[in-house]
Amino acid sequence: MNIVISGGTGFAGSQLTQSLVKQGHHVYILTRNPDKHHDTDKTTHVGWLKEEFSPWEELSNVDAIINLAGESLNSGRWTDEKKKSIMNSRIDATESILEIIRKLDHRPEVLVNASAVGFYGFSKTKTFTEETTEPGRGFLADVVIEWEKRAAKAKELGVRTAFIRFGIILGEEGALPKMVLPYKLMAGGNIGSGEQWVSWIHVDDVVGLIEFAIKNKEVQGPLNGTAPHPQRNKDFGKTIGDVLNRPHWLPVPGFALKAALGDMSSLLLEGQSVIPKKAMEMGYEFKFPELQQALESILK
Repeated sequence: MNIVISGGTGFAGSQLTQSLVKQGHHVYILTRNPDKHHDTDKTTHVGWLKEEFSPWEELSNVDAIINLAGESLNSGRWTDEKKKSIMNSRIDATESILEIIRKLDHRPEVLVNASAVGFYGFSKTKTFTEETTEPGRGFLADVVIEWEKRAAKAKELGVRTAFIRFGIILGEEGALPKMVLPYKLMAGGNIGSGEQWVSWIHVDDVVGLIEFAIKNKEVQGPLNGTAPHPQRNKDFGKTIGDVLNRPHWLPVPGFALKAALGDMSSLLLEGQSVIPKKAMEMGYEFKFPELQQALESILK
């Protein structure tokens, strides 16, 4: 297959690229700086998101597009300007993907668009599945609503469209190293109350779910990209401590995080319990359904 990936040089995207190449697919990686990357017989870097680039002219017989592009939520305090950049980076990338689809002579069979569990808002008591259609409130929910609204336009172009609502992705990069650091310093503990939910997924299952969505024609619309067993923050932290043989004892007060991080503190102090009901019902088998085995595979 010929598969296009935006965000293909990032944490999850690079692992997805490696997996697809190993299976014999040709991967076209959309990037603002194609000259900075080395092409191989199975990877081609294609310029996009700049006026001088016309990516559709370099793409032919595309079978699938995976859109993982978007500014990180974890890189800096959420000022008004930062929030605008987080929103616009996702909208601009998705609109660009739609433009590519419109201009291709051969349109792809499927678009797999990244999304996030932020769609559901925050709750300590509710459990969410894909059957939850009422979005939550707040900045993150607003971002996801607009993001998915743009991606859904691909259906009007005759392209099967799925948006995978990812939880916290666990791997050697991303959020986990920051979560692990206090434990390595013997200072790990509850964040805030510790009662907030953490819906997580191992990066190998991120790759697996994307490949699952490409191959299975019945997959469309929202698909929760989380492991089957979300954890309370206090239990998530205790598991990190167990895996590293470090204590879980020193809490971080919520007010201190709010003072240090502002609105961005909601990523740590709030959460939601999200179950991948659709993936399980459709037969996807998680490589890492349990948190301890997921953390051991990464940290040991």
